[in-house]
Amino acid sequence: MSTLSVSHVTNDPLDQALVQELEEIFRQHYRLTYRTAYAVTGSPEDAEDVVQTIFMRLLRRALPPDLKKNPGAYFYRAAVNVSLNSIRGKKRQVLALDRARLETQLAAEDSESAEEIHRQLYDAVAQLDPDAAHILILRYAHNYSDAEIAKLLGVSRTVIAVRLYRSRARLRKLLGRSPFT
Repeated sequence: MSTLSVSHVTNDPLDQALVQELEEIFRQHYRLTYRTAYAVTGSPEDAEDVVQTIFMRLLRRALPPDLKKNPGAYFYRAAVNVSLNSIRGKKRQVLALDRARLETQLAAEDSESAEEIHRQLYDAVAQLDPDAAHILILRYAHNYSDAEIAKLLGVSRTVIAVRLYRSRARLRKLLGRSPFT
C-alpha cells in the first residue's frame, strides 16, 4: 500500500488539520480506490497513478461535501471516472501512432491471449457511459449484489437489474458478440 505524506504545505494550523484529515481518509480508502482503479485499467501501475491523481486533486482544493457524506462512494466514483479518462487518453495516443506499425505489431501478437481479451474488455467498458461502467464494476469486480448496488447508488434494485442487463448487452455488442453467445 502506498502512503500519503505531505510535508509542511503551510504553517497555517487549519491547513495542517486538513492535511491530517486527508492522510486519515487516504489510509481508510486506499484499498477500495486502488482495487476499483485496477479493475477498470487492468494495470497495477495505472491503478496507482489513478489513486495518486485522486488524492493530489484533493490536496489542491477543499474537501468536497460528497466526500464527507459518503467517502467510500466518493472514492469509488472518482476511481472509476479517473480510470476511464486514463483509458480514453491512452486510446487517443495509440490512435495517433503510425497505423502500419500498429497493424504489424497487432498481427504478430496472439489475439487469443488472455491479456488481449482483457484489454478488449477494458476498452469496451471505457466506451460505456460512466453510470453503466460503475454498475458493472461494482457487480463483477467488487462482487456487490444488485441490492447492495441499489443501496449504494440510491436507486431501486429493479433499476439496477435493468441497467445491468442493458450494460451487458452493450458490452456484447462492443465486443462483437451476439447477445446469445
